[in-house]
Amino acid sequence: MASESQGGRERVLIAEDDAAQRLGLQQLLKSWGYNVDVASDGQEALNKISESRPAIVLSDMVMPNLDGLELLRAIKQNNETDTTLVLLTAQGSVETAVEAIKQGAYDYLTKPIDPQRLRIVLDQISSRNDTLREVRVLRRQLQDRGTFGRMIGNSLEMRKIYHVIEQAAPTPASVLIHGESGTGKELVAQTIHQLSPRVHQPFVPLNCAAIPDTLLESELFGHEKGAFTGAINRRAGAFELAHKGTLFLDEISEMTPITQAKLLRVLQERNFRPLGGNREQSVDIRVIAATNVDPPEAVRQGKLREDLYYRLNVFSIELPPLRDRKDDVPLLAQAFIKEFNERSGKSIAGVSDAAMSQLERYHWPGNVRELRNVMERSQIVAKGPFIEVADLPGLASAPPPAASSGGGGLTAGTTVDEAERQLIDVTLQHTGGNKTRAAEMLGISLKTLHNKLNRMKEERQGG
Repeated sequence: MASESQGGRERVLIAEDDAAQRLGLQQLLKSWGYNVDVASDGQEALNKISESRPAIVLSDMVMPNLDGLELLRAIKQNNETDTTLVLLTAQGSVETAVEAIKQGAYDYLTKPIDPQRLRIVLDQISSRNDTLREVRVLRRQLQDRGTFGRMIGNSLEMRKIYHVIEQAAPTPASVLIHGESGTGKELVAQTIHQLSPRVHQPFVPLNCAAIPDTLLESELFGHEKGAFTGAINRRAGAFELAHKGTLFLDEISEMTPITQAKLLRVLQERNFRPLGGNREQSVDIRVIAATNVDPPEAVRQGKLREDLYYRLNVFSIELPPLRDRKDDVPLLAQAFIKEFNERSGKSIAGVSDAAMSQLERYHWPGNVRELRNVMERSQIVAKGPFIEVADLPGLASAPPPAASSGGGGLTAGTTVDEAERQLIDVTLQHTGGNKTRAAEMLGISLKTLHNKLNRMKEERQGG
């Protein structure tokens, strides 16, 4: 790409009419590894931008022929979207520089230039440009193959999600993802991380529903030797492991209110203390959280602290269930077949028309995770070049989901608790007592299902 030097650093053009300052900046940027070109006035700078398309232009505000503002307008008019302009200005023209930012300049630096500040700005632009280049690659990939990184789907619902990911990824802002179990919440979090400036730092996932309440705080913050019985060594927690990177907290609403309060404090102050520790540790992380329940409803039910919800919900992404994006089923099925072919050495060509019709009619209570499992088994048992209806486990005879008949078997006056009990009982009957499968169909975590079953058992015994 024209905007990158052979050494991998951005190409920078310095537009400065003062020869001494121009030479000084050129030598400084070259010492940092940048590929540097220079121009002595605004018109020469504009000509060089058209020829070599530098990624960054450092432009003096006051120059012959074209000043900094005129150069900025010309860049925009010529649609040089890959070029980022930073203005160099004397103290007296700061107001003009601020106006330039409103018109599209990235930043301004006052003279004499602070080298440390200049390097920070250049590094920020380079990181942003890396993300923008990756997004352009993914957009082409979406257009050609219907995929966005490792995410698969070309439906309108998924395109909206890709757009939010593009907006959120370059920023340090928190993201809250919600959707049914199996819709791919962790994959969204990974994609955001991969498109962010933190891509080369750790991505640390933590499933809050899979860890007992008594151990979750230690998993988050770590502990010192002797902090509690069994703590025979110091152990780093997720916050320490994710330093400089991204921490993904799945099933955030499964945290106890006390742990949520401690999490909120860390997010606000960017400091934490390991269990049994005497000193605070500072941390630089980006937090992405996820839940399989509607966040505002979780707040109303007391499962999610309202202040934590607002802290996390800077960007909100709602993943649709697979039944609401059936257009993506063929793309997903083919992608899974390709994956399992590479793993097993088989060469299944695809899914027959009849089998695909069956896949598209099915309700997919377990969402993309269930489809992936179905395709894995089908790829193994298929005897011909295509997966046939007979190769689909449990789907060949599965009736389409029944339409709701007003009360769905319930009568007026049934309490919400009783309706929930009936729903859980019916689902467990349908899965033959398989609680993991039932939890997926109900759109709740296995831990939540166990809690509800224990409460139902206590109520029945008490009654």
